[in-house]
Amino acid sequence: MQMLSSQVQGYLKSSSWIRKMFEAGLELKAKYGEDAVCDFSLGNPDLAPPKAVAQGLHDIAATAERPFAFGYMPNFGYPSTRKALAGHLAQEQGVAVEPGDLVLTCGAAGAINSLLRAVLEPGDEVICPAPYFVEYGFYVQNYGGTLRPVPARPLTFELDLPAMEAAITERTRIVLINSPNNPSGAVYTRAELQGLAAILARKTAEFGRPIYLAADEPYRFLTFDGCEVPSVLPLYPYSVVVSSFSKCLSLAGERVGYALVNPAMPDKATLVAGIVLANRILGFVNAPAIGQMLAERALGSQVNLAVYAERRKAMTTVLDEAGYTFTMPKGAFYFFPQAPGGDDVAFCAALQEERILAVPGSGFGCPGFFRLAFCVGEEVINRSAEGFAKALARF
Repeated sequence: MQMLSSQVQGYLKSSSWIRKMFEAGLELKAKYGEDAVCDFSLGNPDLAPPKAVAQGLHDIAATAERPFAFGYMPNFGYPSTRKALAGHLAQEQGVAVEPGDLVLTCGAAGAINSLLRAVLEPGDEVICPAPYFVEYGFYVQNYGGTLRPVPARPLTFELDLPAMEAAITERTRIVLINSPNNPSGAVYTRAELQGLAAILARKTAEFGRPIYLAADEPYRFLTFDGCEVPSVLPLYPYSVVVSSFSKCLSLAGERVGYALVNPAMPDKATLVAGIVLANRILGFVNAPAIGQMLAERALGSQVNLAVYAERRKAMTTVLDEAGYTFTMPKGAFYFFPQAPGGDDVAFCAALQEERILAVPGSGFGCPGFFRLAFCVGEEVINRSAEGFAKALARF
């Protein structure tokens, strides 16, 4: 008997490479011990949340006996959280933001899904540069859409604007970008974003309906060497920023994020209302109560970025000394080196033999590379040096 839909059954057969590597890691750790495996497969931030989060939990606990302390709230989130977040994002994004421009969501994933549900018709297309976060394709297919990846420029992972323009058709509804990028660590420059905005403005006028620009920004806080993350909001009116507090506050499991609709968007209230409704009918209902309360209290705080900078330096040394080819990540906590020999799946299998877990670039729409998440202890990075060198020597 068929237990699942054909779509989900197919998803299980071709399940995420990240999940596959996670399962392989469990087997290796069970066989050799936790300390014998160097696991770079998951982007799960290991740093403790900032002190403001612990203090926030203490304050929230003191109110727990009040009626409706954690009860239902408006589907767009607590008004006080929206108000505080609007002030914070006005400074971050460089535009005036009102609470009514915001919807609190179940992480950035909830924000993306609510936006897609609100605007996609079956058969619509979403364009994104590749490499891209592995779940985007699933999210788009949830609503009858098709993801159309456009390869970024080789090695640098800069936007290939002519190729993106060529990919846009009358069925294009959203261009979805992720900067700083998971998995490449690329950060799109102001010039790149201005070029993309100009293309979308022309195509929106040509087709007579908005092509939205959605910027997925959970790593905005984490850049290196003074790199700027330009805001898309001043550049293009039909833009939406989605993000979360998973990485900057180490609250990944709390699942709290937001969608910020461009305050300058024509008829913005209609899109906000659509995202709010989608947030409810998809079953999210509202973002977690405690997560919203914590985020409100911890705005302006973040994890210790110096730790990530030191880990990036350590991983650079390991890869350089072993002889790998890679582009230095400008942001996020990932390296995306070339796979020696070109077969990323085979090379990640070779790394497993050295008890190193990495994710093939094929899972991110970019074969020939592999992803390393350096949100692990520096001792793990240093311990991996011999294994990286041995795997490369075999290829």
